[in-house]
Amino acid sequence: MQVSADDVRASAVRAKQAAAVLAPLTRAAKDAALLGMADALLARADELIEANAEDVAAARAAGTAPALVDRLTLTDARLTAMADGLRQVAGLNDPVGEVLRGQVLPNGIELRQVRVPLGVVGIIYEARPNVTVDAAGLCLKSGNAALLRGSASAQRSNTALVGVLRDAAVAAGLPADTVQLVPGVDHESVKHLMRLRGLVDVLIPRGGAGLIRAVVEESTVPVIETGIGICHVYVDKDADLDMALKIALNSKTQRVSVCNSAETLLVHAGVAAEFLPKVLGVLTAAGVTVHGDEAVRAADPTALVATEDDWAAEYLSLDLAVKVVPSLDAAVEHIRRYGSGHTEAIVTGSLAASRRFIATCDSAAIMVNASTRFTDGERFGMGAEIGISTQKLHARGPMGLPELTSTTWIGIGDGHIV
Repeated sequence: MQVSADDVRASAVRAKQAAAVLAPLTRAAKDAALLGMADALLARADELIEANAEDVAAARAAGTAPALVDRLTLTDARLTAMADGLRQVAGLNDPVGEVLRGQVLPNGIELRQVRVPLGVVGIIYEARPNVTVDAAGLCLKSGNAALLRGSASAQRSNTALVGVLRDAAVAAGLPADTVQLVPGVDHESVKHLMRLRGLVDVLIPRGGAGLIRAVVEESTVPVIETGIGICHVYVDKDADLDMALKIALNSKTQRVSVCNSAETLLVHAGVAAEFLPKVLGVLTAAGVTVHGDEAVRAADPTALVATEDDWAAEYLSLDLAVKVVPSLDAAVEHIRRYGSGHTEAIVTGSLAASRRFIATCDSAAIMVNASTRFTDGERFGMGAEIGISTQKLHARGPMGLPELTSTTWIGIGDGHIV
């Protein structure tokens, strides 16, 4: 059944009304609801897994890749992890009401800037039902109403999950529309959502490059771009090569299907003769397919020829582009040309080199002598996150609770007039 623009608009109107109720809630009220949601996920696990099984069966029948089917699948263990995630969010500090700065003006007015919820947060994402719960929990804790649009392949799973979350919200005294699914499963419903400027305060796309590009280019609602991850590891001429070997391997192979895995390895020409045979051997043993330039292929003739597309590729697989560069500045030039602004890493024993790399790379996160895989809200000690923002306005890097807020200026006077 095709959904009209009015249907999607009506859901956004309800979300706006719910957001007005959520904004002034105490932390205790929000935490109680989050804990109730966590309990409800486990209490109703059987019906959630049953609904998910229908999505999984349909995905397999459609010939969906096994890795994507795995992302779609819910198990008791994954539901437990999702419930634990909600409990973790409940344990985090509430960002709403935090005073960022304040002063008493010379005229006596007390002025302060405080965090407030964004309002209605729309999230467009692909076939990962865990995002449904993560997004709902983070939005609730930060005082926002969540308007969720998952993919058609997870529609039964998401409908069941949102049903459980809504019931738990009502049981905790919150509006049912604290969390909603955008009606519809076709692309038209997404387009309707992207046109609701004034009702939806911000959109956050989570998924592949095509999805993110479409939302950024077509939306009239402000977008926080959680971008793709074309992440680089640069091995400097002053690097500890044993350390570099470990970091390169971990950055690429620890988990390949995530946005903070490395996609390109850059090696300074001064250490290439010694380092390339070691790292290429280790990568090959780990099952990595290397796409290399001439210098790399001279060290390992089995490496594939790297093309222009390889330097700009987010593989999300056991593939790695490898290039020898003549200098740190050449490495940075390559990163600025092909990188996505996500995470870059340098391995070096030189303080000067690390400082120059930090100063000249333009990315949301820069790692010195550490794996790219550390760019993550939980690993940064921030708790759960909604994604990694690669844009420069409002939020950049892991988006935790504070990044789901805006600010309000409050001035308190005593009959002051201008």
